[in-house]
Amino acid sequence: MASTVDELSVEYTDNGVVTVKELDKIVLTKGAWATLIYRYQDLDRKTNEYGPDKYTIRRYQKRNNEYQQKSKFNISSADQARKIIAALEQWIDD
Repeated sequence: MASTVDELSVEYTDNGVVTVKELDKIVLTKGAWATLIYRYQDLDRKTNEYGPDKYTIRRYQKRNNEYQQKSKFNISSADQARKIIAALEQWIDD
């Protein structure tokens, strides 16, 4: 497990193959509770190509000097991401 926010990642390797490729991450909050948003792609094992960009928001709690994931929300498409952005912009502008 990671002991710093910078070490946190959603990248996943299975038998030497990167099946979840992290493209970017942004740290939203740091501290005892950290919130990060990631941009990533999943490997399609049939075609051996990475699929479209996906996004996930993860919350981590630091206990015993290590971050442990406590919750996540997956944004499955760019369309869903745009809808979330539009809703937040509407609420913030009100």
